Amino acid sequence: MQLLVSVTDVEEAENAIEGGADIIDIKNPSEGSLGANFPHVIREIVSKVPSSLESSATLGDVPNLPGTVSLAGAGAAWCGVNYVKVGLMGVRTLEDAVFLLKQLRHAVKMINPHIKVIAAGYADAAMVKALNPLLLPLVSSQAGIEGCMIDTAIKDGHNLFYYLNRYQLENFVTEAHGSGLICALAGSLREVDIPLIQELGADIIGLRTAVCEGDRVRGRVSKDKVQRIRSTLEMKFLTSHPQTTYP
Repeated sequence: MQLLVSVTDVEEAENAIEGGADIIDIKNPSEGSLGANFPHVIREIVSKVPSSLESSATLGDVPNLPGTVSLAGAGAAWCGVNYVKVGLMGVRTLEDAVFLLKQLRHAVKMINPHIKVIAAGYADAAMVKALNPLLLPLVSSQAGIEGCMIDTAIKDGHNLFYYLNRYQLENFVTEAHGSGLICALAGSLREVDIPLIQELGADIIGLRTAVCEGDRVRGRVSKDKVQRIRSTLEMKFLTSHPQTTYP
């Protein structure tokens, strides 16, 4: 499972890289769960990410405005990231979500056909009147994008597992993988949640608060905290995949 760490600037990115993150996710938490950062910041961070790692950029918790979102996606793709993530805040129906994502995919691929588009939904969708996140595998598959993830919109201390149970998340992961999609889970996750995320079979775990000194908006990504999460991930992997010894 890959470790995605959300960062806001070069200093945080360097801490995430040195701490062992696999994906450097560039966002602006002061603008929301998937708040977008500035193009010059994204490009500066991307220039610091080693070729052995990947980068992603968020477009925001977007309204149902496919043209606006497509233009934002083209801008993020121009910044040189490997993934473009979009939070489906404003769409209410499966049809609208598919249409928006198709337009975003087209815009991103015009800039670079190798960039992956990830649709993000919200575990607390009912509270913000957003699309049911459990529809994301179907939506993403129909839109022809590469992956989907579940996050939380409201950052009030309640995390992913407060809103969705294990059975729902297992089905989400199974449906995503059944459609050949990358599957990511986030949403105020803590170190203690890592074993269950791994058991669910997600490809990517997304973190910010858990690796920050301070809160998700004003806090700063800590290299030591990223290293601790990295060690927890690797320890769990070794426990699940013990080496076989032969006489």
